Amino acid sequence: MDGSDLKARTKAMALDAIRVSETLPRNPRADVLGRQFLRSATSVAANYRAACRARSTNDFISKLGIVEEEADETLLWLEMLVEAGIIPNARVESLYEECEQILRMVVASIKTARNK
Repeated sequence: MDGSDLKARTKAMALDAIRVSETLPRNPRADVLGRQFLRSATSVAANYRAACRARSTNDFISKLGIVEEEADETLLWLEMLVEAGIIPNARVESLYEECEQILRMVVASIKTARNK
């Protein structure tokens, strides 16, 4: 998988997150968790694009570190939405799995970049 493939996957994940957030009920709990979830999920895509434009290996590693943090945070908010009973697990299971895969790829990319 090259950078453009992961760029497309992170963007698709962000779009899926937007769709999920639009289905959340309108109440204070869902609003707070949903807003946090949407911010972190869309940040994964934005920060990965920034990493693709890194000026050095160290800059690339640093920007990928932000992607790693945002992907992990997205997983947390998905877990919270499900465990708080705001959204059924079945509705976000594939999004959760995709985010986990992206997180694993980002971590592997950081390790590879550090070993160069």
